[in-house]
Amino acid sequence: MTLHRYFARRFAVLFLATAAAIALFVGLIDLVEQVRRADGALGFGQVLTLTLLNLPTGVYEFLPLVVILAAIALFLGLARSSELVVTRAAGRSGLAVLIGPVIVAAVIGALAVAMLNPIVAATSKRYSELREIYTGDGSVLSIGREGLWLREGGAGGQTVIRAARTNADATVLFDVSFVDYAQAGGPVRRIEAARAALGDEGWTLSDAKLWPLGPGVTPEAGAERHDRLTVPTTLTRERIRDRFGQPDAVAIWRLPAFIGDLETAGFSARRHAVWLQMELARPVFLVALVIVAAGFTMRHPRAGRTGVNVLAAVLLGFGLHYIRNLAQVLGETGQIAPWIAAWTPPVAALLLALGLLLQREEG
Repeated sequence: MTLHRYFARRFAVLFLATAAAIALFVGLIDLVEQVRRADGALGFGQVLTLTLLNLPTGVYEFLPLVVILAAIALFLGLARSSELVVTRAAGRSGLAVLIGPVIVAAVIGALAVAMLNPIVAATSKRYSELREIYTGDGSVLSIGREGLWLREGGAGGQTVIRAARTNADATVLFDVSFVDYAQAGGPVRRIEAARAALGDEGWTLSDAKLWPLGPGVTPEAGAERHDRLTVPTTLTRERIRDRFGQPDAVAIWRLPAFIGDLETAGFSARRHAVWLQMELARPVFLVALVIVAAGFTMRHPRAGRTGVNVLAAVLLGFGLHYIRNLAQVLGETGQIAPWIAAWTPPVAALLLALGLLLQREEG
C-alpha cells in the first residue's frame, strides 16, 4: 500500500506541474490572439479578462495530453532511477506499479467531469456574454419548456424573438413573435406570425400582424396585417447552430434536463446525447492513456530507443484521441448510436493498452 501511495503521489505531482505548464502556454497564446482580435478596441484589462475566462476551456481540451505527458515523465523517471528494477526485484510485477497512477488518473477524470466541466460551461458562457458586450453585437439563445427565445442586437437596437416550436436547426419558427427595442431601450414594434423562415434576406414571416409601439401610439389602431413580411436580421444558420449546438456550454449536471428541453422544443438532441456519454467515458480514456505511456516507457534506459518509445507513446495517444473524435462525429451524424460512439474508443484503447503492456512486461 505504501508503494502504491508513493507512485500515486509522484504521478499527481507531475500531473499538476504539467497542467500548470500547459495552462501557462495556452493562456499566453490565447492572450496574443485576444489582443490581435481586439485590434486596439479593448483595454488590456478587458482582454485579460477574456483570456482568463477562456483559459479553463483550453485546459480542458488539453487534459488528455496533460495526462499522457505526466505518465511518460513518471515512468521515465522511475526507469532512470532504477526504482522499477528495485520494485521488480522485491517481487512486484510491472503491472503493480500501475495501480497508483491508474487510480489517480481515474480520480482526475471523475473530478474533471464532475467539477471542471461545470466550471468550463460557466466560464465559456460568461466569455461569450462579455465578448458580445465589448463588441456591441451579439445574439443569445435560450431553450425551455415554454419554447425558444432568441435575442439579436446591433447598432440599431435589440430584437427579442419567441417561438413556440421550431425545426431541427431553428431556421423555421412557428407561432413566433418579434419585439423590436430602440437603442435607448424602449419597445418600438411588435410582430406576431404563424411562421418565420430564415433566408438570405432575413426572416420571412407568413400570416403576420404588426403593431407599432411607443409613447402616444395606439398599437391596435396602427396595426397592419401582412400575408408575407420580411424582417432583416443579423442571424445566420451558422450563428444559430453555434448558439444551441455547443453541448460543452452546458454543465453536465444540467445536460439531461437540457436534452429533454431540446426535444420538447423540437430540436435534435443527438449532439448533446453523444457529448454526455463521452464525458461519462472520459475517466476510462484517461486511464487508457496512462497504460499506453507505461507500455512504452517502463523499460530501463539502457535498453535503448527511449526517444523512439516516447514519440511512439505520444503518437499513439494522439491517434486514440483522433479516433475518439471521429467516433464522436459519427455519433453526432447518426451513423452509430451515442453510447457506442462514446464508449467504444475508450474501452478499445484500454484493451489495446493492456495488451501492449502485457506483451512488453510479461511476454
